[in-house]
Amino acid sequence: MEPAGKHYVVSRPLYSEDAFAKDHKRTTRKSKTLLDHFKQYFTCDSKRAKNAALSLMPIIGWLRIYRLKEWLLNDIVSGVSTGLVAVLQGLAYSLLASIPAWYGLFAAFFPVIIYFFLGTSRHISVGAFPVLSLMVGAVVTRLVPDIGPPANITGFEGLTIDEQRAMVSASVTFLMGIFQLAMGVFQVGFIVIYLSDTLVSGFTTAAAVHILVSQLKFVLGLTVPGISGPLSIIYTLKDIFLQITKTNICDLVTAIVVMVVVFIVKELNDRYKSKLPVPIPIEVIMTVIACGVSYAVNFKEKFGVDVVGKIPSGFEPPTAPSLEIFQMTVMDAFPMAIVGFAVAFSVGKVYAVKHDYLIDGNQELIAFGASNIFGGTFSSLAASTALSRSAVQESTGGKTQIAGLLSALIVMIVTLAIGFLLEPLQKSVLGAVVIINLKGMLMQVREVPYLWRKDRPDCVVWVVTCVASILLGLDLGLAVGLGIELLVVVFRTQFPRCSVLANIRGTDIYRDRKDYLSMYEPGGVKIFRIPSPIFFANIEFFRGKLLEAVGFNPLRILRKRNKALRKIKKLLKKGELQVTAKGLLAIGSSPIDESEDECNMEDLDLPSDYSHLPVQVNWNSQLPANICVPPVPIHSLVLDFAAVSFLDMSAMKGLKAALKEFIRVDVNIYIVACDMYLYKKLQSIKFFDDEIQTSMFFVTLHDAMLHILERHPDTTNVDSVTEKVPTGHTFDNLGNGRSSLRSRMVSSKEV
Repeated sequence: MEPAGKHYVVSRPLYSEDAFAKDHKRTTRKSKTLLDHFKQYFTCDSKRAKNAALSLMPIIGWLRIYRLKEWLLNDIVSGVSTGLVAVLQGLAYSLLASIPAWYGLFAAFFPVIIYFFLGTSRHISVGAFPVLSLMVGAVVTRLVPDIGPPANITGFEGLTIDEQRAMVSASVTFLMGIFQLAMGVFQVGFIVIYLSDTLVSGFTTAAAVHILVSQLKFVLGLTVPGISGPLSIIYTLKDIFLQITKTNICDLVTAIVVMVVVFIVKELNDRYKSKLPVPIPIEVIMTVIACGVSYAVNFKEKFGVDVVGKIPSGFEPPTAPSLEIFQMTVMDAFPMAIVGFAVAFSVGKVYAVKHDYLIDGNQELIAFGASNIFGGTFSSLAASTALSRSAVQESTGGKTQIAGLLSALIVMIVTLAIGFLLEPLQKSVLGAVVIINLKGMLMQVREVPYLWRKDRPDCVVWVVTCVASILLGLDLGLAVGLGIELLVVVFRTQFPRCSVLANIRGTDIYRDRKDYLSMYEPGGVKIFRIPSPIFFANIEFFRGKLLEAVGFNPLRILRKRNKALRKIKKLLKKGELQVTAKGLLAIGSSPIDESEDECNMEDLDLPSDYSHLPVQVNWNSQLPANICVPPVPIHSLVLDFAAVSFLDMSAMKGLKAALKEFIRVDVNIYIVACDMYLYKKLQSIKFFDDEIQTSMFFVTLHDAMLHILERHPDTTNVDSVTEKVPTGHTFDNLGNGRSSLRSRMVSSKEV
């Protein structure tokens, strides 16, 4: 805690931008042309070749620093633990995709091999992800429904329904990989920034609801056809409730027991994670127990439960994807590619920060793209990562992707040698494991009250994304969520909170005048803060807020002044006005015809023409001949541009027009804290002219205020200008930056 009496002392000239440029010479920097960037991008040397190799093969980087004695044992323990979980989740998540269970095992093997060489994250566990599996399942059930003929695809001829579905799943995975690889090659990894944490939270919560409903048929032992498209969740729930009396009690009891035990042990894992060397793999333990009990009691024959069934020994041969399926699923594969990458990148970023290394978004796209292309060739389910499985890999001591490679070897052993042991496993057990692992995603709903209190636009994004994804399906729901998120961004930038600033007494600090008690606001001065970029969509909003802040419309006053000038000139010409020592004296009393000059409205917007007038008109005094013009209550308007990062051409035109309206009614304009890039851009596009000059730009807000108070001493306050400067601050050489913005005064007597 610093002592309360500390202060700083500054002694410098008062700077406008022009004065600052004279005292401080800028360096000249050569701007690169498009050709320069092109040459630089395609120029190759040994250093760039080395960096490119390390970028494309991140394994080279971490293998060079691998600590064999310290890390190998940890990676082995982590790989075995993760492999067991990957086997179980692979079987379970394949149910979400409506394909035979063993295809989920392929997702825990083939993509992992490719990611081992190309991935930049050392801790994520690559494989099936429930949300992605569900999105694949929606496409699978659309093209190969449970009831009715499949889609008219040439490659379906002679295949069983399971083989047709596996073909759709593999082709969609392959196409998803193509999208991810293409985005990585073209360096568009930044696309993930458009998926905010709020949107992802609402989307995954909705996905958890879909997953929960999709697993109810396995937990209850019902035969419910897969339904895809808008309102599919409503129709699925309807079918489940219509068949609720046919519930298989054995499946239901088994699922409840598994869920209760797994839930309790997982809670104990979380509570005592600091004391446990490794988390208890309760899902694996319960699966082994349930599998053994089912085999011993023969649940399939006695109670008619649905089991995993025959698991082929070995892998599928490589097959080419179907171009016909590509054409039918291109609009589905793209959101899958985005979701798969966004989830994996988010999880990878968490562990990268925790363990102090970097991950590359574009390289991750390449890695997952190649992984899914390779996996799709071998009939794998779409791969991403899952937070629970990655947590196992990291918490059990995994240091690098060697743990992931070992987990793939465990999956290979199960697939090639001992997969037959899983054949009596009830699907209700897999459904129970899936449901209990949804706890984290479902509990995200607790964010809604917090978001409502802290940031309502974000809360709207969450709720709309979640509800749309539940009712319309995950693909359309994601599109709706993105649309709402972009609308919120537009709303925030188009309607920001503008404010009128005032000085904190005794300091050079300026804050919103509504927020503090001891504020100093000189008479005749308004300080208007613009808190966002100005562009075509919000320039009119800003102009409206500016007029609201100053309390008058300068264009309306300018028109009235020009009308009054025309009338004064006519009355002088007719002899009905006479110039006296005190000003103008009305001789006649001719009424003013307000519509007299309506036919020349364009001329009324031009600067006031004071030529041929023998006197200067004081618009704030009482005018003769019943001429009435509203007074202008300010002499200076300060625009704080500190938060303005860019202006487009439409905004520049609108800003220029607004400034000229104020200048033409004798209001001095000052623009402060303008970014130098914007300042140079304004100069390059001929923004400045006879009315709008560079002398209105000041380096800081306090510089501008001292300049204004020097030109217009504040007679409404007894404090002098120097008393507004903080104790210990000195501003000398006030003559710098005193140049007048414009001089249009007519030297004669006031009216």
